[in-house]
Amino acid sequence: MSAMQMAARGAAAGAQHSNAPLRSSSLPLKRDPGLLMQPARLAALQPSRLSASRALMVRAIRERWAIERLGWNIDAKSRGTALYRITTPDGIFDFPVYSFEYKSEGRTGRIIGRAWDMMGALMEGPATSAEIEQTGRELPKLYQGRATPRTLIWCRANRSSRAFNHTVAALAGCRQPDLSEIAQVGYLMRNTGLDGNGTFGTRSFRAIEPDHVLAAPLAAQMLCAYMMRVFAIDLVHHLARAQSPDAVEIDPRLQRYIGVGNGSALGLVLFVNNHPHLIDRWLDAREEAIVAAKSIAGAAAGPALARLRQLVGRAITFREQDRMQYETFAPSDEIAAELRIVGDAIDAMLSEPALPAIEHPIAALCDRVEPALHAESMETVLSLAIELVPDVCDALGQTLAVDEEFTTRPGMTAAELRRILHDEYGWAMTMDVDSAAARRHVWYKSENAEEPRRGPWEEVEWAYNLGLDLPRLVQELDRALADTLPETSVARFLMSEPRFRSIVARVQTLAGHAYHSPHMNIMSDDFIPVHIVRLMNVAIHGIDKTRDFLGRNIRGVLFHGAPTPADLIAGADPDWFYPEEPAL
Repeated sequence: MSAMQMAARGAAAGAQHSNAPLRSSSLPLKRDPGLLMQPARLAALQPSRLSASRALMVRAIRERWAIERLGWNIDAKSRGTALYRITTPDGIFDFPVYSFEYKSEGRTGRIIGRAWDMMGALMEGPATSAEIEQTGRELPKLYQGRATPRTLIWCRANRSSRAFNHTVAALAGCRQPDLSEIAQVGYLMRNTGLDGNGTFGTRSFRAIEPDHVLAAPLAAQMLCAYMMRVFAIDLVHHLARAQSPDAVEIDPRLQRYIGVGNGSALGLVLFVNNHPHLIDRWLDAREEAIVAAKSIAGAAAGPALARLRQLVGRAITFREQDRMQYETFAPSDEIAAELRIVGDAIDAMLSEPALPAIEHPIAALCDRVEPALHAESMETVLSLAIELVPDVCDALGQTLAVDEEFTTRPGMTAAELRRILHDEYGWAMTMDVDSAAARRHVWYKSENAEEPRRGPWEEVEWAYNLGLDLPRLVQELDRALADTLPETSVARFLMSEPRFRSIVARVQTLAGHAYHSPHMNIMSDDFIPVHIVRLMNVAIHGIDKTRDFLGRNIRGVLFHGAPTPADLIAGADPDWFYPEEPAL
């Protein structure tokens, strides 16, 4: 069924469902992993206050972070260096930038690129001149380079040539850029690499103190992405002034609208495989926040519904103005149409005399509209509902840094381990892993740049498989346990079957957690990698307007609508997300 057909069905269902009687909903619960952990459903999850980029902005706005440009030594051809400082109540960070003349050769959005328009480093500061000079020598080496000890992230970015050059020309001509040119891409520069957590000698995430400003997962990476936007805007202003002393600057409203481009591909599937604790905690926290919003009752219910109506209105306008073209995912105009159904339902509830008698109105609303909505529309509503419980959400955000070590429990019996398999991996037990189509692919890295790839086994027989063949491992473990005496300890089982040590440790460590592993066979022809790439990009990173390419690549915009440094220090609007196109 196409997205258009689904929307038409949804509209019809909405017309019928909006007249359904309101019922007092039972106590809201987290969703069944059998629904939520389907790859297509994970792809439908939307940015929320828990997403890494939005969570970073929540803190920066609340604490009024100060971002200053301490140095600027860049010429009219973009060659040179700049230095920024981020001052927070609990720490200082320096961000040296190394800018290069634009060259068309060697440019790509992938990690195999060899030419960049800027490179930068996020350092625990203040950084010394020696650290900045050493970074300037090492960073361009990339894989052969080594970061200084206080470096958190190395990053690099390239211009969106069309939007960037258009903006410089417009500003030099004393006029604002054409909004349609900006809106077609949404950014002036796009991230092409955020390397941290020990890569190139950067500080390991596990070594960061719990009370560190950037202790949340991916917070340091998101701060670097934000600084890319800061630098891109400063650079177009500088280049415009180099062309004309009368050049104007970008209107602050348009500065907020401009985001940072981001492209991601197959490597994020391997990330999800390798970080099940983090995935589980993030999804579980999101479900907890949704439950808290759905549980709003009593006198708070009316204002909460009114607030949700306001947020839905913002989302409708954002989707209506979206100029991106989508191939696999639902077009924004269809999402906007379905969100109008939600808006109408909220209006009806707010005027409903029986509203005070409804125990959980937000839950009742969700029950009422969900049959009418595409999954992406429903997940938009749920992400907006999280904004109704900001304190709960922000507290949950402090719980996302988790221990990711796998350990075995040697005293567990084979019978207990097999019970966990049957209770928690039923989806994997019934999955086809033996047909040719189910085991066709292998995951590996290219020789020239260690770039993650996926291809048919027969084409890369030499490859070492990097992918997690979880359904096959579960089924093989279950068969081995079935042939083992039930009272046998895991220790004795692994002594005779050491090949199962990794999967046993994974199953035992994750026992009792519901959201750690998407229900998928990544070796199968049926698996669509972009579903998992989109989970990471949209729900966890917080990227808007994500377009897919070839079923495995995603491009989108980070910090779309986010406050500028001037806004942060002055007191920014916390409702910056889902920006409306500025009327310049």
